[in-house]
Amino acid sequence: MIEALEAGKLPAEDKWKEHIEELCKKTKPSTKEEVKQALISAVERRIPEEKFGLFLSGGVDSSLIALILKKFTDNFVCYSVGIKGCHDLGAAEYAAKKLKLNWVHNELSVDDTEKVLKKTAKLLETPDVIKVGVGSVFVAAKELADVNIFFSGLGSEEIFAGYQRHEKADANEECWKGLKLMWQRDLTRDAVIGEKLGISFRLPFLDDELILAAMGIPSEKKISAEHKKIILREIAEELGLPKEIAWRQKKAAQYGSGFDKVMEKLAKKAGMRKSEYVLHLM
Repeated sequence: MIEALEAGKLPAEDKWKEHIEELCKKTKPSTKEEVKQALISAVERRIPEEKFGLFLSGGVDSSLIALILKKFTDNFVCYSVGIKGCHDLGAAEYAAKKLKLNWVHNELSVDDTEKVLKKTAKLLETPDVIKVGVGSVFVAAKELADVNIFFSGLGSEEIFAGYQRHEKADANEECWKGLKLMWQRDLTRDAVIGEKLGISFRLPFLDDELILAAMGIPSEKKISAEHKKIILREIAEELGLPKEIAWRQKKAAQYGSGFDKVMEKLAKKAGMRKSEYVLHLM
């Protein structure tokens, strides 16, 4: 199913939800080693022959993908974007140096960011603040790139319990719910951006075998009061990711890049709420 999305074909929402339900029925207990091998395989199988890119935020997901990719190829470039002083540019620079990655980045001004936000709002044709904020990171990164295939860490939060809502109920139950909701929240956004910008996404964290392995891990091994995505962070360290990167706290793309901060500033200047401002951009 996810291979169709990676090929630029968004499955119907009901088909996506049915697929996730079928995976849920197949789930059985798994081990950390099985998750580790499924992750390595999910990344390796998606490596294309041509040069490709990776969206690098400097967090555990993108840094771990970069680490695994380097075991098989050097034919990729890591791309990072954000405003001056933002969390993700600093974290990405640190990861790029530690892992000796080919890294390209852009520090955007407020005016540059507004242009990207406007372009993204028009591409997505939605006033949804979160979709435009996240999508703008992809749009800005693509403007730097001379490649059309990008690896993304999408799906990691859902299968490894990376959100606050996973603390409030059985984490794995919430993970399955979140996987179903990804169609409306994430997959439609990325499908539109992919189609209109000519991007093909590679999504190893949504690989069926990795989903099954990850969802066979008990909730308590994924999340605690102190940490989220515990087992993934442990795997990252075992594979050689520096501890300070493996255990770095997550910031959503729109916040880590500083794009949401700029959006709020521009909306306030215009006397609007953020949703009104995004609608105005369209």
